[in-house]
Amino acid sequence: MKKTALYDLKKFQKEIWSYYRAHGRHDMPWRKTASPYRIVVSEVMLQQTQVGRVTLKYKEFIKRFPNFSALAHAPLSDVLSAWQGLGYNRRALFLKKLAEVVVGKYKGKLPQDPEVFHTLPGIGKATAGSIAAFAFNHPSVFIETNIRRVFIHFFFPRSKKVSDDAIMRLVAEAVDRKNPREWYFALMDYGTMLAVQEKENPNRKSAHYVKQKPFTGSDRQVRGKIVVLLVKKKSLTVRAVAQQTHEPVERIEKIFAQLEKEGFVRCRGKTFYIVS
Repeated sequence: MKKTALYDLKKFQKEIWSYYRAHGRHDMPWRKTASPYRIVVSEVMLQQTQVGRVTLKYKEFIKRFPNFSALAHAPLSDVLSAWQGLGYNRRALFLKKLAEVVVGKYKGKLPQDPEVFHTLPGIGKATAGSIAAFAFNHPSVFIETNIRRVFIHFFFPRSKKVSDDAIMRLVAEAVDRKNPREWYFALMDYGTMLAVQEKENPNRKSAHYVKQKPFTGSDRQVRGKIVVLLVKKKSLTVRAVAQQTHEPVERIEKIFAQLEKEGFVRCRGKTFYIVS
């Protein structure tokens, strides 16, 4: 695959569009809608989760919670139950809180102002940019894993410690201002292809690259087990959770304290339960 010369944006754009026309992933359900709600749900789900796992859960989630109002008024336990299998349960909590803000402050309709997105729970800079592009066809400038991979591959093939600032300048120059929605689809699809074909992950050249810590045995894994148990049992004591997870009581106490601080659970006496 031939790399373009530095800043040869026209060749670069032509290459990306050409690949997308031939190999674009047009079957993704969130690409067939302009519904701000459905796009918000998909973008939050796609944070750190593979497309294949999201596709099935997305359909089920939308069926169960078809709009911001339905999600805002649903019990958190129901939302977490529908989220099972996606991991990072904090995203489900943020998504529900986001829906509550949209319903309470914006009458159930997501504003078209991209600046508002940054103020919503769980929405960082990249997700705010993707929502603006995909829901409103706004020529926002943002980076996520696949986009970063594409720009490093083409424009920084021999560099190390490439900063996101350097990449962002190129993203801003390259964005298709008439059709940013599909342009970003095309970039992401090209990045996905590179992830499969490249022997070395170009993202390792990013100054912001961090190797993910092992999941097995981590607090994140234990948190997930606790949430699953609470969704199923409704309420549990620390000792009961420790027995069922085969973890030390001290570790369960620490994780419950984190979950309580984040708004997942409440404690009544010695019993913890999911916030209603």
